[in-house]
Amino acid sequence: MAITVKEGSLEKPTRHALDWKSADFYDQESVNKELERVFDICHGCRRCVSLCTAFPTLFDLVDNSKTMEVDGVAKADFAQVVDQCYLCDMCYMTKCPYVPPHEWNIDFPHLMLRAKAVKFKKGEVKFRDKLLSNTDAMGKLASIPVVVQVVNAVNKMGVARSALDSVLGVHKDRVLPEYDSAKFRSTAKPNNSFAVRDGAQTPGKVALYSTCYVNYNEPGIGHDLLKILAHNEIPAKLVEKEVCCGMPKFELGDLEAVARNKAINIPVLAKLALDGYAILTAVPSCTLMYKQELPLMFPDDPDVKAVAEAMYDPFEYFVLRQKDGLLKTDFKQPLGKVSYHIPCHLRVQNMGQKTREMLEKIPDTKVTTVERCAGHDGTWGVKSEYYENSMKIGRPVFRQMNEPQPDYISSDCAIAGRHIQQGIHETNAQSKAEKQHSLTLLRIAYGL
Repeated sequence: MAITVKEGSLEKPTRHALDWKSADFYDQESVNKELERVFDICHGCRRCVSLCTAFPTLFDLVDNSKTMEVDGVAKADFAQVVDQCYLCDMCYMTKCPYVPPHEWNIDFPHLMLRAKAVKFKKGEVKFRDKLLSNTDAMGKLASIPVVVQVVNAVNKMGVARSALDSVLGVHKDRVLPEYDSAKFRSTAKPNNSFAVRDGAQTPGKVALYSTCYVNYNEPGIGHDLLKILAHNEIPAKLVEKEVCCGMPKFELGDLEAVARNKAINIPVLAKLALDGYAILTAVPSCTLMYKQELPLMFPDDPDVKAVAEAMYDPFEYFVLRQKDGLLKTDFKQPLGKVSYHIPCHLRVQNMGQKTREMLEKIPDTKVTTVERCAGHDGTWGVKSEYYENSMKIGRPVFRQMNEPQPDYISSDCAIAGRHIQQGIHETNAQSKAEKQHSLTLLRIAYGL
């Protein structure tokens, strides 16, 4: 296809609401028609070829077809492209010159979402995928005392992992997160006794939405966040009741499940938002779910809008708090050299590099920032059929993170951090770096 339309726009990119409740949204013929239209434009542009494996998959299908155009690709093969997309949003936010309000109206990630939703609606999703996306159910079971010891031990046994690979399709070489029986929500002790000091840009009190990962896998991240808040005399409380934000189900295309979780979470969170709380989440994907995806699924829901406006990434909140003159910078411990990776779901929130900005305030600390997708996603990178691609996408990140010979490697996404650590070790690179979450680094710097 010849590109004759002017690229880009002087206007700010916009996102259209998801028409996920309409019958046409799930019509296979309608979806195929839109896939063909968008794929034809992508084929003519090819700017996104280096982002992930979805685009090389598409271009190989086109180049190997009889016509060497999109019309030569069998419609059934479109699914190969869809399966390679894990909705990182990088093509929309950093590469594509034809996003709305451009007349071509390209939103590749949300088109992939629509195709995934059709696949889910047709019952073509594997049991494994449904299981892995049930983060609350898996966490509640796996974190039971005694059970947790068995689960963590099995996840490290070669024979058991080979069986898990062949039976369930979880790659035997993927390093999996451990579960913790001392769940965050049952062990957290937030301090709500401080006086509320609102700033010009920040509410003076915080409600912490723990997320499934922090609650069941790494509660220490949540405890570190509470220590930082207490050190800065910011009153904090836990969200009274929460379930999964819905991102794993969203990525699966199970939008009805997303809606069910929204019906539980939003009323509780909206009350906090209306009561003047800043709502913090320590997992970028969860923050993005409330800031972007739920508002696009429910554009007319005022409670969803209120929650989106009250939702903060922790470092976004801390930097704004510092600009309000209400954050302490009495750092006691230098961090040395830090290789910091910005997760895709943090980048697409369009708030700048707040974690880097905060870490660079620490004396005798040099931060090297890597802005590139690490290739793991939530569950995509653990699946047997995508593991090799996940590692391939991540190799430039592994190399860039290790090049400065840092004292720490860090990411706001704990899963990405573990993936990067595994990738560095598997490339036989010499590394002395300790992996720590960015919130843990800030807690260390404060000497807490």
